[in-house]
Amino acid sequence: MIIDQEEKFKKVLENLKEKPMEQNMFNGFLDMYPTEWKQLKITFSKFNRSKQFGRTIPLPKPEVSLRKEIRSWLKKQ
Repeated sequence: MIIDQEEKFKKVLENLKEKPMEQNMFNGFLDMYPTEWKQLKITFSKFNRSKQFGRTIPLPKPEVSLRKEIRSWLKKQ
């Protein structure tokens, strides 16, 4: 979960020099918001360590979840 996701995606979009596509937005987000990216990865690794055998709720990898969020945000634009 990214706090203020809408504003962050808008700032990334403003700083892009090429056509906004999923990969460009993903790379731009990683460059502009390394602490948020790090927090996503930490949350994912904590979740993986806390899973109990047979009682898992699938959580997508940070890359997959961020790309999904970017994709859905771009469709709204």
